[in-house]
Amino acid sequence: MLVAAPRFFKIRSFDLHCIPSVSYCSPKASKGFLKAAADQMEKVLKTERNNLHANPRLHNIYGHVTEILELRAEKPSLQVLFIPGNPGIVSFYKDYVVAVYESLDRKATVTAIGHIAHTLEDWENGRLFSLQEQIQHKKEYVKEELLPQRIPILLVGHSIGAYISLEIFKAFPEKVSYMIGIYPFLTMNRDSPWQSLLTKSAGSQIVSVGVSSFAALVGLFPTWFHQGLIRTLLGRSWSSDAVHVACTYLLRYSMVRNFTFMGMTEFKKLQENLDWAFIKEKENRMAFLFGVDDHWGPLSLLEEVSHNASGVNLTIEKEGHTHAFCCTKAGSIWVANHTMDVIRKHVLAS
Repeated sequence: MLVAAPRFFKIRSFDLHCIPSVSYCSPKASKGFLKAAADQMEKVLKTERNNLHANPRLHNIYGHVTEILELRAEKPSLQVLFIPGNPGIVSFYKDYVVAVYESLDRKATVTAIGHIAHTLEDWENGRLFSLQEQIQHKKEYVKEELLPQRIPILLVGHSIGAYISLEIFKAFPEKVSYMIGIYPFLTMNRDSPWQSLLTKSAGSQIVSVGVSSFAALVGLFPTWFHQGLIRTLLGRSWSSDAVHVACTYLLRYSMVRNFTFMGMTEFKKLQENLDWAFIKEKENRMAFLFGVDDHWGPLSLLEEVSHNASGVNLTIEKEGHTHAFCCTKAGSIWVANHTMDVIRKHVLAS
């Protein structure tokens, strides 16, 4: 079970015995001992900086226990709020969050907020949550936690998280300085047979219950079996951390039921037209990253955005990463670097 951590990133203790003890002696000798101690401490602290980790903590948002992944700056000049895709498990994004935090020289607070019930424990007792409820959940977090801080917010959303970020932007247009959509899922792709199949499957309660039950059954098997199955089904290129997260979270009945239910509501909502008037109005404060072969955010959507709001910053990733960029270290670092590129050019430079 996850327990709220008192710190927002892991700091390992160091051995005080490795620092030379200081005794009463001449000022010259004492100065030498203190310098040696200071040098040793600097080495230890440098090692800790190079091994920065982000770990999830629990936070009550809008009456719901939520997993948060956060690295805080002492005096932040910017708040980066990251909204994950579906499933909205923030642990998938550890490498990305750390890389963005480091790229900003630890001068901005970076927060990844998970979806309701997309947690290690079933805090909601089996209740299912729609896309609209997840959007409201994020709006409440911004209203209660971020607005009082009086610092600009930069929204970053992955997949359906880009759509949620767009809705947050619309709710707080004066507070949000910029929005970045990563492999965005903003509207249904009618040319995708896979999405058509998923739409029909997600709409069936029998299928949803069956898939969730199967996942829970697999969860009863040994770890080596989980890992082998996940790698076979989801990708051999995934990092060991991503495979561990998948095995830990995605083999739970309540978890699978929730992300399939949310998916069903996504498919219904995204049949509607985008709010092109708002996107056009805020085009100079938006950027989207598309993949070459991504059915969730196809290049036809890029063309549509370009046609309706030519001022939006559009980029096509051609490095061979996938929609599930967060499941590989290389993908996480590349997308973090791209995020930082956009921030430097369009946020920090303005």
